[in-house]
Amino acid sequence: MELKREGKTIRRYRVALGFAPERHKEREGDGRTPEGSYTVDARNPRSAFHLSLRVSYPDESDKAHAASSGVSPGGDIYIHGQPNGWRKYRVDHPAKDWTTGCVAVSDAEIREIWSLAPTGVRVVIHP
Repeated sequence: MELKREGKTIRRYRVALGFAPERHKEREGDGRTPEGSYTVDARNPRSAFHLSLRVSYPDESDKAHAASSGVSPGGDIYIHGQPNGWRKYRVDHPAKDWTTGCVAVSDAEIREIWSLAPTGVRVVIHP
């Protein structure tokens, strides 16, 4: 993941994605991370993970695509740190993709991202 300011990369992070990281997220439970342009639309300092920034998935296009297939698009996509408590020792981060569709970084990295990325900032997720 790259964090950019005025078009210049200021930080790079190794991330873990959804457990089925190939292709764009299509429905709830598919284990994919959405691809496209979104924003950070909320911050959660008390999540089940060490800090989390909610990504504005699903957008109208995602909802329409899911509806055409008769499925829920899912939601609750975040950029977050490691699980809180003992679960953090079971995820093997970042050696494998382990989230249910989120973008995960280390706890130290999410603290840095939290401080640098304001609510409303553009998020582009691409393969």
